Amino acid sequence: MLCGVDAIREALVDQAEVFSGRGKIAIVDPVFQGYGVVFANGDRWKALRRFSLTTMRDFGMGKRSVEERIKEEAQCLVQELRKYKERVYKEIEQVIGPHRPPALDDRAKMPYTDAVIHEIQRIADLLPMGLPHIVTQHTSFRGYTIPKGTEVFPILSTALNDPHYFEKPDTFNPDHFLDTNGALKKNEAFIPFSLGKRICLGEGIARTELFLFFTTILQNFSVASPVAPEDIDLTPQENGVGKLPPAYQIRFLPR
Repeated sequence: MLCGVDAIREALVDQAEVFSGRGKIAIVDPVFQGYGVVFANGDRWKALRRFSLTTMRDFGMGKRSVEERIKEEAQCLVQELRKYKERVYKEIEQVIGPHRPPALDDRAKMPYTDAVIHEIQRIADLLPMGLPHIVTQHTSFRGYTIPKGTEVFPILSTALNDPHYFEKPDTFNPDHFLDTNGALKKNEAFIPFSLGKRICLGEGIARTELFLFFTTILQNFSVASPVAPEDIDLTPQENGVGKLPPAYQIRFLPR
């Protein structure tokens, strides 16, 4: 088990090739059987990774075309649905206004909104155990010899809740990602997409989607809960390799 962002980074970044193998997850291995870019190993994984990255670029990953498609999806969501802090609403009103859809260029001018999205991801902690890695060769790590084929679990939750990097890890607080001037700051422990060679290939698209969907919804709706926010139980239904959130009710009120 790799606990803490320093150990995870040392393994998955500093020794990226050695820790690049993928371990098995008993519940999904009979389904994937070592296939697919997430669960493959060796030359098969390298070929799939190259193919996946090439295909994603062909579909526009990292290009303006992807932003436009996501913006279209966000507008469709608005048509179907027609909270956050007043500070988020104020930032949306000041930067975007009510008459045009949000654009990715707006993100740099909306540090608080971006910090809220970061904090949502941190608190959500969707893959607390991370996905298992396999050591591809004998290696020395922090004074230990790890034999080839050893399964290694990067416990991402220990990074996302590390009190050395997040002042109040058990509290939702966007200030975890803001400096004293209110600008967005990088936090080395924020690794919801993991690190190294097995980092989520869709990170860029996911970050774009999160910003455009979030701002599009809040530009058009106020969000309300039938119960007081302090009475909402956030205890996950399941918490293991993945975290399953509880069922809840939410209302979208046109602004």
